[in-house]
Amino acid sequence: MAKIVVVGSVNMDLIARTSRLPTAGETILGKAFLTEPGGKGANQAVAAARLGGEVSILGRVGTDDYGKHMRASLEAEGCNVSGLRAVEGPSGVAVILVTDSGQNTIVVIPGANDLYLPTDLDMDARHFADAQIAMLQLETPMETVLAAAQTAKRQGATVILDPAPAPRALPSDFYSYVDILTPNETEAAQLVHRTPGAFSPDEARHVARELQDLGVRVVIIKLGARGCLLAEGSDVTLIPSPQVPAVDTTGAGDVFNGALSVACSEGASLVEACKAAVKAAALSVTRLGAQRGMPNRLEINAYFGSSTNRNAS
Repeated sequence: MAKIVVVGSVNMDLIARTSRLPTAGETILGKAFLTEPGGKGANQAVAAARLGGEVSILGRVGTDDYGKHMRASLEAEGCNVSGLRAVEGPSGVAVILVTDSGQNTIVVIPGANDLYLPTDLDMDARHFADAQIAMLQLETPMETVLAAAQTAKRQGATVILDPAPAPRALPSDFYSYVDILTPNETEAAQLVHRTPGAFSPDEARHVARELQDLGVRVVIIKLGARGCLLAEGSDVTLIPSPQVPAVDTTGAGDVFNGALSVACSEGASLVEACKAAVKAAALSVTRLGAQRGMPNRLEINAYFGSSTNRNAS
């Protein structure tokens, strides 16, 4: 099994379905409401676990009912939660609006996630001892994410950073600790100080090169329904996504990262890992919810009507 360490956020998602997104100052009627475990760290941990990864998650939840429920949920998914501890106060939450077309807007209130500090990594360093992959995001304090990247690199793990939520910039020395950077178009644009928007293939190539110039050898720009662009050294490959009916895009990027991590840890090339990741992400958007919509290998094979081996799921 793959040994993957996830350092990141654990939130409760508060999801409202609407026909469209409201404009500023407008009140509209929603169609449905549900709560379910989320957070980019937890989402990526669950995605990897469902695809066969041996996953440990490091972070903080609150002492409220949300925290207890989320920790139990991750454990039920097969994740090692010994590094996910409760601290006094509320857990993180995310308020999510999802439209009929599958688009969403998200507001995250970090809560306990902001209390996972660099010094806490000292007691959790053992989790990196035989890790192949460390998956990081930016919903916990930046200094903690940097410390986690440094710890993982010292232990010989491959560091995959999902720079979300979109930062204005990363510390200049951060890039030297990142092996694979996986922004979406908005995040990629923010990191190189461009105006966010959909990239043409040429624009995506230029942005990937700019990110590589900052010190990352491998950049994977997630292009949503269009797939992803992989810049590996001097090679650039556009990998299309299967076309599917979108129900909810929440968590699709996290599914991509989880699948990418598992495939890489099992020896897949980056091209094959990206092919696996776009399939997993595509299937996830056909379902409502982030974690509840995350597929396993059998579901991916059945949906796309092909046999998917251990290195391509």
